[in-house]
Amino acid sequence: MKLPRRNFLHLAAGAAALPAVSRFAFAQTYPSRPVRIIVGFPPGGPGDIVTRLMGQWLSERLGQPFIVENRAGAAGNIGTEAVVRAPADGYTLLLTTVSNAVNATLYDKLNFNFIRDVAPVAGVVRVPNVMEVNPSFPGKTAPEFIAYAKANPNKLNFASGGNGTASHMQFELFKLMSGVSMVHVPYRGSAPALTDLLSGQIQLMFDPMPSSIGHIKAGKLRALAVTTATRSEVLPDIPTVGEFVPGYEASTWFGIVAPTNTPTEIIEKLNNAINAGLADPKIKARLAEMGGMLLAGSAADFGKLIAEETDKWGQVIRTANIKPD
Repeated sequence: MKLPRRNFLHLAAGAAALPAVSRFAFAQTYPSRPVRIIVGFPPGGPGDIVTRLMGQWLSERLGQPFIVENRAGAAGNIGTEAVVRAPADGYTLLLTTVSNAVNATLYDKLNFNFIRDVAPVAGVVRVPNVMEVNPSFPGKTAPEFIAYAKANPNKLNFASGGNGTASHMQFELFKLMSGVSMVHVPYRGSAPALTDLLSGQIQLMFDPMPSSIGHIKAGKLRALAVTTATRSEVLPDIPTVGEFVPGYEASTWFGIVAPTNTPTEIIEKLNNAINAGLADPKIKARLAEMGGMLLAGSAADFGKLIAEETDKWGQVIRTANIKPD
């Protein structure tokens, strides 16, 4: 039996609209059960702190628990793979960091393509790293440090939390742009590296501000510069690296992504909720205490940041011929 053309077009239009309607209805009821946010690093670090702060806000805002789950290992790749393999339904999210942008080039054989396999949801915060030394070091400023390092090539050590970590990559960029030559000492995490810097066994480290701010204020470490393009409100008297090495900029940033093909309506709902959290005075104050600069914006804005950072650190890795552990 033939359908009249008018009825056929009406039915076809209705059928085409069904997926959009069902997606909209799904987003309207989302979340209807607990949501997991995977953190690819151990508890207690800056990313873990940021995620728990935002998870609590999302739980209160959206009416379901947002549970933080730490899946540490392989520089965050284990947690990332767990998320990209999860259903694209908004119930498994990932705290993404600059490490993900680095790993995209650092590792030749990942079981996923980060740019292709995730959907950006929202940026949360950008945190400066601090170029810091033990107070016993003779140089008291960044220019003095650079001059000393150039006069003593490969006689100074710099510590990092491991090959490919933010602290390592930010120094490698500094090394390329400033012309200093130093010996890299990778540790299994930033905590033991910081311990040796405090004891004077290591001369330099580029450490995320949340980990070092207490030691700096107590006089146990000397901050020479911050890595972001602008000075930090937490350490306003400390210059930026870029004031001495023109064009230098680097930071440790955090945001949320979901598996690719997650419904746009769910991503928009999460993005709106996260941005509302970043506007909340209590959350703003807590992130400011960490030296954080808010990354409020659209999912597309955050996607652009991820793409730019992946390209930037890819160039550094190739130029410096950096290999994973």
